[in-house]
Amino acid sequence: MTGVSGTLAASGVAILVIGTALGGLSRLILRDRSHMTRSSSVLAGIVGAVLGGAATQAATGNPDTPRLWLVLGFSVVGTLAVLTVAERFVRRPAPTARELIDAGESAAVELKSTARHNVRTGQRDERMELVIAKTVAGFLNGKGGTLLIGVDDSGVVLGLDADLPYMKAPDLDRYELWLHDYLTRVLGAPAVSRLTVTFPLVDEVAVCRVEVERSPRPVFVRPPKGEQVQFYARIGNSTRELSVAEAIEYAADHFARPPAWRSVSR
Repeated sequence: MTGVSGTLAASGVAILVIGTALGGLSRLILRDRSHMTRSSSVLAGIVGAVLGGAATQAATGNPDTPRLWLVLGFSVVGTLAVLTVAERFVRRPAPTARELIDAGESAAVELKSTARHNVRTGQRDERMELVIAKTVAGFLNGKGGTLLIGVDDSGVVLGLDADLPYMKAPDLDRYELWLHDYLTRVLGAPAVSRLTVTFPLVDEVAVCRVEVERSPRPVFVRPPKGEQVQFYARIGNSTRELSVAEAIEYAADHFARPPAWRSVSR
């Protein structure tokens, strides 16, 4: 009985060692391609190794006899299976504002110095406000993205001090309220419901971060002064206005209805 217990203990230790090694190795190989943390990868390796040990016992029909080469083989298969399943459910944490700024503007990131203040004239400028609406509309009509207000094109953090004096009260709550109200008037409430506004600190300075989800239907910009309705889309790392013909063609491709089987499955 003592020999059996020792054998099982040795087998258990071997499984833990193999699992830890496989988890660490998978993390080393995948690196940035993995959405899992190091500890999660190791845990997945251990779970895979345990499954491998169970499979070994089932295959040999003799749980008292450890067969390390079989344990190793089944453990590798089990670890790969666990990692594959886990990667489908694990999401990489959203990048910080600092990381987005360091990476620069892209198809999914836009930097704006201000939302209301014209740095050239030193006054409030409605055209600056409309630029914000156009940028958000471009992300809504594209694949979504992040707008950072209070950061210039070169990545210098300016903060929101230039915009705050134009609020009813110079604080971030009023800033968020104004932004929501303005975008609701220009883009519509359904579009604004797909936005998340936060004020992260970057270098101890608050900036405005607007996370924009992809819209399932076209979003149009309706300028406050009754100008013609406009359609914007994110093309590359810029926001472009499309003509009527271009907008129709773009919408037909981008907002195409899902196959009928998907609708039925819902």
